[in-house]
Amino acid sequence: MAPTSRFLSAVLLLLLSSSIPPAVEGGFFKRKHRRQKAGTKYKDHDPVHVVVNKVGPFNNPTETYRYYSLPFCHTHADEDEHKAAVEEENIPPEDGDDALSGLTAAARRIKADRIGAERHKQRLGESIAGDRRETSPYELSYQDDIEWRLLCKTTLGAKDLTKFKEAIHNNYFFEMFVEDLPMWGYIGDFEDEDAILGEMEGSHTYIFPHLHFKIGTNNDQIVSTTVMTERDRRVDITNVHKPTTVQFSYSVEWFEEHDLPWKHRMTRYADSRFLPGSFEIHWLSIINSFVLVLLLTAFLTIILMRVLKNDFSRYMELDDESMEEEESGWKLIHGDVFRFPEFPVLFCASVGTGVQLILATFVLLGLALTGLISTTRRGSILAGLVVIYCLTCSAGSFVSSRLYFQMGGKAWVRCVLFTAALFPAPTAVVFMWVNTIALMHGSTSALPFSTIFTIAALYALIAFPLTVLGGIAAKNYASHDFNAPTRTTKVAREIPTEVPWYRSRFFQMIVSGFLPFSAIYIELHYIFASMWGHQIYTLFGILLFAFVLLIIVTSFISVALLYFQLAREDHRWWWSTFINAGMTGLFIYGYSFFYYFHRSGMSGVLQSSFYFGYMSIISFAFFLMLGSAGFHFSLLFVKHIYSRVKCD
Repeated sequence: MAPTSRFLSAVLLLLLSSSIPPAVEGGFFKRKHRRQKAGTKYKDHDPVHVVVNKVGPFNNPTETYRYYSLPFCHTHADEDEHKAAVEEENIPPEDGDDALSGLTAAARRIKADRIGAERHKQRLGESIAGDRRETSPYELSYQDDIEWRLLCKTTLGAKDLTKFKEAIHNNYFFEMFVEDLPMWGYIGDFEDEDAILGEMEGSHTYIFPHLHFKIGTNNDQIVSTTVMTERDRRVDITNVHKPTTVQFSYSVEWFEEHDLPWKHRMTRYADSRFLPGSFEIHWLSIINSFVLVLLLTAFLTIILMRVLKNDFSRYMELDDESMEEEESGWKLIHGDVFRFPEFPVLFCASVGTGVQLILATFVLLGLALTGLISTTRRGSILAGLVVIYCLTCSAGSFVSSRLYFQMGGKAWVRCVLFTAALFPAPTAVVFMWVNTIALMHGSTSALPFSTIFTIAALYALIAFPLTVLGGIAAKNYASHDFNAPTRTTKVAREIPTEVPWYRSRFFQMIVSGFLPFSAIYIELHYIFASMWGHQIYTLFGILLFAFVLLIIVTSFISVALLYFQLAREDHRWWWSTFINAGMTGLFIYGYSFFYYFHRSGMSGVLQSSFYFGYMSIISFAFFLMLGSAGFHFSLLFVKHIYSRVKCD
């Protein structure tokens, strides 16, 4: 027990150490600001806070950094500085009058008391998603329009200009929040650059120092927010060796949105990312997949029923004298078909983990459909998945331990430990790798210490005890009888080695992976665009439907290929059925390469590490889920056909 404890302690220490950032501005234990509650009822002139989150390349959504990793304003200019800027810039009356005269009202007076770069409290899902919300010095007040206001005036040196210029050339965007409503915008733009050679003589790089906030309200609540950059106020920062004075400023516009109630405020984001044409294509693709699945399953069902009917008739008509002479095909191996597989602990743990992941997926999609988990709140799906996985550990352990006992296994504790580590262990290895890469790049994608500690505590205090509890329940309460319809012989029958190429194991693996994959190919594009892009996925009903179709097709294909395997007198069907059914996971991982190189603009070591690392975990999860589903359907099929024939 001592070596195991030392090993677990070392793994936990490595996980925690890989999440500690090199430095935290303002102190590690500095008090965090409370988040502004969404749905607040405002009165006129009440303060409204703008929360900044992160910046990063638009094509690499995982490669994100703190907003203040770029030299933005940390403090707000005071009234004197603002008035001097208005006079210096000669702002015309339609802009300047409001900017000056508006300051005379107490409610509109510049207080300059908001400090930027102070951290906000975050939910678990937001931290997992890479959010690092911080305060900003922007001074907004409810229903108070601002034509133009100086945020700060600063002279950028070579170092700061280089940071901004590199960010602009990498298509950096920024993200801000008002309450829980996100806003996005670009930091700057460049002109007259060669697509291959890059910056050339005569090209220019511009920064957008002015932001225009447009905020919609309904019933004294904020229901929509957008931020726009103004090209007319852009500043040329092409020459980074020349100090450049930049006036960061902002304006605010408030308007009524009577047709958008507060509870539907997030629908605008989904609508803005899925055009009507995309919806039509999406639905047509799903209907097309459903028709193909229906035809495929009907075709396989009819063929299998006719073939099995003929087999049953042939076997029933044989008398006892001619049985030995005529017996052939799948009936010939009735004494070996229920011979348990090699590596039973690993097999049972794989089956149990697959069942747990299927259960967790259905629960998560069900909660998303019923609205108990917000599909638009940042990171809620990820946080829900972590919690649901921990709560369903007992189910996976119960299934794996029960199957292990039915196989006559004695080392049930080893089976429980394998079940507890089969999926979390590879996930932890991938996490340590990508988290280290993120820390080396200073990215917000690196999980903070508190988040790592929370997830580790959930596993240690909930997931692992429930896994042990499931194994104990299977040991004491589950049936340990396998109930095989035939007796297993002591000596295994020899398996024919000469088989046609179309009945080979490799060909079966390709077929069993490709056909189910074709049923979800279109849906994968939308899921990938949401996971590895900036789209918000909201069609969880269709996703649930596609997942059910995937399980059905995988199960039917597995049963069909199992029949052909048994017909050629190959009784080693346990592992082959599991692997055949799980091959769709390998096809999903192969599709991830196609998407990365041909459907996205992602690049760089950080983004590639996150993408291919976590896609390997997702593909492994599909391998376990579909393998488990295919095995259970195949087991029912084998028990059924051998219970229908007379076997000595």
